[in-house]
Amino acid sequence: MHTSQRAREQQCVRIRQRLSRCDSCTFFNTLTAPHWLDQVESLLPAHRERLFPLTETLSMFLNQALSADRSCQAAVNESALKRMLGGLSRCSTHTGAYCRARQRLPLTMIRSLVHMTGQQTSTRTPSAWHWRGRPVRLVDGTTVPLPDTPANQQAYPHPSGVAVAALRRSFAPAVLKSNHRALIKPPFP
Repeated sequence: MHTSQRAREQQCVRIRQRLSRCDSCTFFNTLTAPHWLDQVESLLPAHRERLFPLTETLSMFLNQALSADRSCQAAVNESALKRMLGGLSRCSTHTGAYCRARQRLPLTMIRSLVHMTGQQTSTRTPSAWHWRGRPVRLVDGTTVPLPDTPANQQAYPHPSGVAVAALRRSFAPAVLKSNHRALIKPPFP
């Protein structure tokens, strides 16, 4: 912090402006809203309360993925600022704890939340958005590189006629509703 009062006040204004543009609180409030809370709670595995609980980690991760600065450091800094402004104890701004918390996010929980969000969005779309009375679905996908580990070599062998040095890739298809582009079937099993 700056020692002069004016510089400190200006810094506080900049911090509040940055936090007002932040969406991780919005994501967290959505995940813990009354109509979602029971569903989210049922998807949470047994866990102990840490600096980054699962719901907070998920909301930070969603905000990180959608923000212009997608770095872990920006996500952790934002969380630390919110803790300070909320009167909570200070925490480290090292990214290790957050990155480990992200790794603990259960894929089944994320998959279920994506599916529930898509279904909820689909049920709320007006029938006027349908084509000839039927919902239109789009299939899209992407490829992701796979690390060349022995386990991946066994699970995803190279096709015959392909050089061994070729990069392994996995295809991730997704089904979306065309009128609102909500994900209906997530690209992971």
